[in-house]
Amino acid sequence: MKKVIVSERIAEEGIDLLKTELEVDYRDGISRQELLSIIDQYDALIVRSVTKVDEELIKAGKNLKVIGRAGNGIDNIDVDACTRHGVIVVNTPDSNTISAAEQTISLLLSSARNTAWANTFLKEGTWDRKPFRGVELYGKTVGIVGLGRIGSMVATRLKAFNMRVIAYDPYIADERFERFDAEKVDTLAELVQQADFITLHTPRNEETMHMLDEEMFKLAKPGVRVVNCARGGIIKESALIEGLKSKKVASAGLDVFEKEPATDNELFSFNNVVCTPHLGADTYEAQKRVGENIADQVIRALKGEIVPNTVNLPTMIREELEYLRPFIVLAEKMGSIYYQLEKAPINRIELSYAGPITKNDLEILTVAFLKGLLEPVMSEKVNFVNAKLMAKDRGIKIYETKEDQTNKRYKNLLGAKIFSQGYELDITGCLSRARNPLLVEINGYETETNLEGYVIMVENHDRPRVIGPLATTLGDEGINIASMKVSRQNKGEKAIMLVNVDNKVEEEVLVKLSKLDGIISVPRMLHF
Repeated sequence: MKKVIVSERIAEEGIDLLKTELEVDYRDGISRQELLSIIDQYDALIVRSVTKVDEELIKAGKNLKVIGRAGNGIDNIDVDACTRHGVIVVNTPDSNTISAAEQTISLLLSSARNTAWANTFLKEGTWDRKPFRGVELYGKTVGIVGLGRIGSMVATRLKAFNMRVIAYDPYIADERFERFDAEKVDTLAELVQQADFITLHTPRNEETMHMLDEEMFKLAKPGVRVVNCARGGIIKESALIEGLKSKKVASAGLDVFEKEPATDNELFSFNNVVCTPHLGADTYEAQKRVGENIADQVIRALKGEIVPNTVNLPTMIREELEYLRPFIVLAEKMGSIYYQLEKAPINRIELSYAGPITKNDLEILTVAFLKGLLEPVMSEKVNFVNAKLMAKDRGIKIYETKEDQTNKRYKNLLGAKIFSQGYELDITGCLSRARNPLLVEINGYETETNLEGYVIMVENHDRPRVIGPLATTLGDEGINIASMKVSRQNKGEKAIMLVNVDNKVEEEVLVKLSKLDGIISVPRMLHF
């Protein structure tokens, strides 16, 4: 049974789910040194935001296959190092979306109405309304930076307050702005100049670090109010402090800080700043979802499945993954053909995709093809995470093309041309009506061969009395033929047979087949 270590607290429901499939070592608060000394015993590691998953830890975890981040942010995980070592990184970005959106609304309302300050004031024994006069949301403009999962939920909720919603997100299609009734602005500066409220919903990276700084606050309306439930550092805290002191900023609601844990922050001294200790995802419902979802993803990843929230794979929503899954299987099986036929090093690969499938991001199919290609011949671990990197390291150049329609009778086609010195393999595949993988062409020979189990590839002369003796010989050896496809390019010249059989054909039988009249060379045994 595979083993997982959980180094930080997750919901009990998540632990229980892990135990149904894996041996679980729950070590909340384990020291780094102890984790380094034992990590080589485990197939998976589940962390939250404290455990530092860096090159040192990944190298020590010789058996690690999966890192699970119970939550969204991956600041504490060196994803590049994980990718180099073939370790899958999964997280749970959807699990806390509702809770984070609701926390944003909570801080926005609380800061607009001075709720937290009034609460403290009254409990200290003073009844006075004058210091706490706030503002309504009705009719105001809110600027949302980042219209992803959480930002779009915030937009929907603030629309209910009859606010005008504007949004800045250069990586989101216009259709999403329309879906959530948000006016698109092209620059952050344009958003800041129009907004009465600004709320941030982006990851923290080089592009977004300190994106709301002194220059942006200079452009803002007098009395602007800001909320950050995303990541500390997106707002430059020194600039925010100056804005609060000058009254340019009327209030702020902050759930995250540049340095966490935050226990001595100058922002705490302002009565018009509402602060919470990174509570965005901290609801019972969110933590239950996070625990169960990360457990499910780790289990699936250890089984070799592709999961939707793999950080170091192309991003796909669950519905898209389910649609592409049989094509992923097809691509991987097509990739496995080359080294079963040829051993020469590959110079370049040309992959082509045609049909309605091209409306999707197909990078995962390229990755699957490369995994199928390299896995049988590499001593190192090859998986969906590192296959592209390994191909690059081997000097394989990869080219991809897309066409809206196929030039054959099939709805969707995957094509691959593989080039090495002195050899070229040209194959095309598609899905059957039952969505099973089919090889429909190999080096110009048309066929419809199931890429399942064992397949004998035979080169023969196109003439009578060739197929019968071959089938008889297989029968004499106890080999049952499941199906056979015969193809030729020109009458009377070379033809090929692709024969699906129920079990492996040993080498001596293949040699025996090669001696039959009309068989050109020793048949090749393919396995899928």
